[in-house]
Amino acid sequence: MERARILLLDAAPGELLGRELERLLGHGLAVTLNLRRVADHARVRAAWDGRVDFTDFDAFDESALLSEAVRDGLGYHAVKSRAGVPLRATFFAVATKAMLANRLRVVGRAGAGTDHVELTAAARHGVAVTHTPGSNANAVAEFTLAQLLALTRDLPAHNEAAHRGHWRAPTAPMVELSELTLGIVGLGRVGRALAERATALGVEVQALSRRPAETMVPRADSLTALLATSDVVSLHLPLTVQTRGLIGRAELALMRPGSILLNTARGGIVDEQALTEALRDAAHPLAAAAVDTFEHEHAAFASPLFGLPNALLTPHIAGMTRSAMATAALRCADHIVALLADRPDGVPVVTV
Repeated sequence: MERARILLLDAAPGELLGRELERLLGHGLAVTLNLRRVADHARVRAAWDGRVDFTDFDAFDESALLSEAVRDGLGYHAVKSRAGVPLRATFFAVATKAMLANRLRVVGRAGAGTDHVELTAAARHGVAVTHTPGSNANAVAEFTLAQLLALTRDLPAHNEAAHRGHWRAPTAPMVELSELTLGIVGLGRVGRALAERATALGVEVQALSRRPAETMVPRADSLTALLATSDVVSLHLPLTVQTRGLIGRAELALMRPGSILLNTARGGIVDEQALTEALRDAAHPLAAAAVDTFEHEHAAFASPLFGLPNALLTPHIAGMTRSAMATAALRCADHIVALLADRPDGVPVVTV
C-alpha cells in the first residue's frame, strides 16, 4: 500500500527537526520537507537524504505554495504548518483537485491558533483541520509574566540607558507584584496557567471569560469593569469575528492611569493604530504595552508601534520553548496520522 504523503511547510527548528521527522516516518508517512526555514540545508540533506524528500519555496508566497501543492501531479494527503502560513480558499481548491494522485485530506497546525486557515473552505473541500491546543500554554504564561515584570520595573528603558553609559535613576519607586491587579481576558489554557502563576507570586488576579471555567479566579462583571480596575491587562483569546478589534480607542480610554496592556494572543484583537495613539499621548491612562502578536507578521511585518519607547515588541515568540515546540510538533504528527487513518477519536478538529 502506498504511503500517505505529507508536506512540512515549516518544520520544527534545530534539534527538534529530527524528532519530528522520526515521528512522522515512524508512522509510515512519506515526508517532503520544505527547507526554506531550515537553518543548515546541507547538514539536513546529508542526514535525511534517502528517507525524506526535499523542496524549497516560500510558503507565504501563495503562488509558490499552489505550485508545490500540484507539483508533478502528485499532491499531498496532509500539510503541516507551524508559523501560521495562510491557507486560503484557493489553496484548498487546488490541493484537492481530482487530477492529483493524492488529494489533500488533513491540515495540521503545530500550535493552538488556526485563524490563518480558511475553515469554511477546508470544510467545503472535505479537509479536516487539527491543532494542538494547550501545547504552549505554560510557555506563553511564563512569557507574559516576563512582559509584566519588564514593564512594571521599566527594564527596557534602564537597559537602553545603561548601554549608553547613563546612570538612570527611577523618577518614582517601582511597584511590587503584590501591589498590582492583573486582569486576564480569556480563561482558556493559557489564561488559567497565567492566573495560577501570577497568584502564586502575590498578584491580585481577576478575569473575564466567555465560557465557564473550573477555576477559582474572581470574575469581572464585564470587559469595561475589568479594564477600569486592572493595573495590567493581558489578552488570551482566539481571533474570531467577535474578538477582532475588541480593544480599540474606547476600551483603551477606560484603563487605569499608568496601566499596561499585554498581548500574546493575536494581533487583530487590538487596534494597533489606536494603541499607537494611546502610547504617544502622555495624558492617556495607558502607560505602556507589550506586544508579541501583530496584524501583519513574518515577511509582511509592519506596525505603527515601531519606534515607540513604551512599546515592548517581540516577533510572536511567546510559545517558542523547547518543551512547547516539541510537544506541539509530536502531537500534531500523531493527530494527522490518526485522521488519515480515519481514527478521529480524541483528536481536536477545528470546525467553522
